[in-house]
Order: sequence, then C-alpha cells, then structure tokens
Amino acid sequence: MEIVVIGAGASGLAAAVEAAKYGRVTVLERGERVGRKLAVTGNGRCNLTNLNLRLGNYHGGDPDFVGPALERFGVRETLAFFRALGLVTVSEPSGRVYPHSDQAGSVVDVLRFGAAERGARLLCGARVSRVVPERGRFRVETEGEILRADRVIVAAGGAAGTRAGGSELGYELLERLGHTRTALTPSLVQLKTENTFTRPLKGVRADAGVEVVSRGRVVARSAGEVQFTDYGVSGPAVFEVSRAACAEPECRVRLDLLREVELAELISMLKARRGTSLTAENLLTGILHNKVGRTVVSGLGIPFAAPLASLPEADLERAARAVKRVELRVTGNMGMEGAQVTAGGIRTDEFDPETMESRLAPGLFACGEVLDVDGDCGGCNLQWAWSSGRLAGNLGVLG
Repeated sequence: MEIVVIGAGASGLAAAVEAAKYGRVTVLERGERVGRKLAVTGNGRCNLTNLNLRLGNYHGGDPDFVGPALERFGVRETLAFFRALGLVTVSEPSGRVYPHSDQAGSVVDVLRFGAAERGARLLCGARVSRVVPERGRFRVETEGEILRADRVIVAAGGAAGTRAGGSELGYELLERLGHTRTALTPSLVQLKTENTFTRPLKGVRADAGVEVVSRGRVVARSAGEVQFTDYGVSGPAVFEVSRAACAEPECRVRLDLLREVELAELISMLKARRGTSLTAENLLTGILHNKVGRTVVSGLGIPFAAPLASLPEADLERAARAVKRVELRVTGNMGMEGAQVTAGGIRTDEFDPETMESRLAPGLFACGEVLDVDGDCGGCNLQWAWSSGRLAGNLGVLG
C-alpha cells in the first residue's frame, strides 16, 4: 500500500510512524526541515502532554469529536509511544510533561528517526498543490513531481505561527476535495490592550487572576503567570483566556494582582502601614513586584513622596481595590503570526472520529490542527496532534 502524509509536523510524524505498519510511507513537507514548529514549541522545551488532561480542555464546533482519539491514544499511550521511540520524559507538579533533555529538538529527532527506521521517506521542500481522487486512489501533485497513493493523510497544520511554518495549505487542499472550514482565529496568543499601565512594566512578570469581561459578563477566567509588554499582556494565564478575548468584539482583561489575599485583608494590611515612616512610593513594597506596586500608586495620582501616615483611609482603600482589579481594554491581538494555535479549521462532522477518515473522500484522512479542534495551554494541543495523528495513521484498521 502506498501512503502519502502531507506535513511533517507533530501530527504528521506521529501518523507516519503508525502508517509505516501498513505500507510504504512518503511524507511531504513544504518546509526545508521537518518539525519546524514543534522544535520551537514551549519556548524550545516542548510541553508534549499533560497528566491532568480532560476532554473539557478542547474546543471547536464539536469538542466531543476528540473523544475516540484520546481514548485510544491517550496520555498513557503517548508516554509509552515516546518511550518506545527512545525519548525520556519528566513531569512537573502541574502535570505538564517535557523531554528530560529540556529540548524540543529531542522530540523532533526521535519522531523523524522512528519514521525513517520504519521505512518512511521524508521529503522536504515538497509543496503539495493538489490531491485528486483517481480511480480509487489519489494523485498527489507537488511542484516537482506527481505521486500516486492508496491512502492520503493531510497533517499540514494550521495557520498559526506563520514565522515557524504555519500556513493555510491544509485547508486549501481539503476544501478542493469538498470539505468546508469554519472561521479561523488566533488562540494562545498575546493580547493588545490600552497600555498606559503595561508599558512601564514591559518584561515584568506577575502572578495574577485573569478574567475576560464582555458586556458586563465574565466569559473566561484563568490564573497564573502574566507578562506585561509594551503593547499589552502575555504569559500562560493570558494565553488561556485569549481564545475568548479574540472572539469577543468588545472586551476587557481584568487582573487580580494579589489573588491569594481578600480585599478586606489587603485594606487592613495597608492601613497598618500608616504607623511606619514609609512614603507612598513604598506602599505596596513586599506585596507586589516593586515596579508593579509603584505603577499602581502612580495610576492613583498619589504623590510618591507623601508619608503614609498622612494618607487618608480612602486612598488606602483605593489602592487595595486597584491591586485587586486592574482593567485593561482589549484593542486586538498579535494575530496568527504570534499565535501558538489556530481556533477553527476543517469541520469535524465531515470526518469519522473513530478513524479520522473523510466522509466525503474514502481513503483520505486528516489530523492535527488542520481540523476544527484547539486545546488549552499546557500540552493539550500536542496531545491532540499525537492522538489524532496516530489514529489517522492506523488508516481505519482499528475502526
């Protein structure tokens, strides 16, 4: 059996390793090397899965579509899969799993070595222009040659991360075969906000509660590390809510800079400081990062040199409320170029979730980010790549 895999990213390489059990595999990658996006994921560390993963971590037109793939090739099976390929992994208390080498390149290497050792042919610089059904088989046309295949797996990834190779190629190939796609929006992306508060804090990180508020309603919330930038906010906790923020036409990001302390307790702490010789500049010293604390005080219009003993209680209460509720109007996002994941994609109801085979073109499979599935931050999207890629690579044999 001749099998062509389009795309040598996470899902494509996983599919190639599996498909090599059933025939001769050719992997076509339009870039100059395999696993380019995978090699930079997780700031180069590669958070390849999460021990606490749940179905609720996934989104799309039909989030339940991921169920069969995750059931057959879940976290335990994924760790065993990589162990068999020679990858040693470690887990963090959060449940996130990384290669022991702390290098995403290790994940790419064991996948490409594993595919090659099983006889798969990896061709880089091979941009596919068309896939055409032809008398029960497929004609796969590239800019340099024509291949014929009994089975085709489209694993061309999504539009996110354009600098690392993200493109719309997979959507275009599947649309020409009759498939349809939903609207594409960035996910796990930095947010642009009004920056009067954030610009002075460029590069500073803080632990915070994060909410996205639209029309007076909280539409998403998370907590954890927030990074301030000259254009707005970034960091894992922001990525978690960015999907909702990108989908809302008008919204605000609300930050609680001291989520472990209740407002009343914080007010009491600040009032107690009136008995010291400190000035207003140091009102929040020891409570927040010094730059963050000074930015909060400055935003309230309280003179830095004012003795704390002279401040009215109303100013201390205002300061406490400002710590617990920083509101930033969202003005945009860093787009597909800055996004880690694409929300939206080819409609999943056009594929069989038990096999990843197209309902419109028998013998055609799809997996990974090209489909309308996206996951939360923390290894969920790569787990979907492994699960869906391996299921597609089984070519319906398990169905």
